[in-house]
Amino acid sequence: MNQEYGSGIGMMPVQAESGEVRAEFIVKTYAHLFGAIIAFVLIEVALFQAGVAERLARTMLGLPGGWLTILGGFMVVSWIASRAAHTVSSSAGQYAALAAFVAAEALIFVPLLYVANQQADGIIASAGIVAFGGFTGLTVIAFMTRKDFSFLGGMLRWAGFCALGAIVVAVLFDFSLGVWFSMGMIVFAGGAILYDTSQVLHHYPKDRHVAASLELFASVALLFWYVLRLFMASRD
Repeated sequence: MNQEYGSGIGMMPVQAESGEVRAEFIVKTYAHLFGAIIAFVLIEVALFQAGVAERLARTMLGLPGGWLTILGGFMVVSWIASRAAHTVSSSAGQYAALAAFVAAEALIFVPLLYVANQQADGIIASAGIVAFGGFTGLTVIAFMTRKDFSFLGGMLRWAGFCALGAIVVAVLFDFSLGVWFSMGMIVFAGGAILYDTSQVLHHYPKDRHVAASLELFASVALLFWYVLRLFMASRD
């Protein structure tokens, strides 16, 4: 999330293209985003219906560090996805990166969804509705204002490093990060959505719609993860 397209790799940003090209790029980006979300949901449904989810959840929660190790893996995979969105140029490479990331996220989410489903009926759907509402609201803000939120890149990068550092410290010293960490990460995810949407509007080249959808999906997944974690904490 820290590199502006068109400024360092010699490619024309979509903002400099015609209105028709910009509109086509935006439609393709969000079509691929919603396709990725549907694929994620279908994978989760298949894992739970096949009875694989419980075994995966118990195995992953049994890892040293438990939840914090899973959370650290989630952050690292999200960072890798962000890097892939900025570096993969071929269409096949972009699709491969998106498919791999959706599959990886589906696996990492299994323990969280399994525990949430055991905790309370409807909690996953409620968190999904709130996360979708937040994403929609932030997207509307970015589209309506047309503001370039690239200035958030540096702050988000450092906040991400600090969050990952906090997770490592929590694993080493065996303490819980608590509700405030989840609330802070929801704010972080909101900033990432504003930043990513701004990149879609202003900086991605017209042939990187799949990569753009990958980065948006990473931010949406981050928002959903911590909204669900907050909902779960409120039920404890």
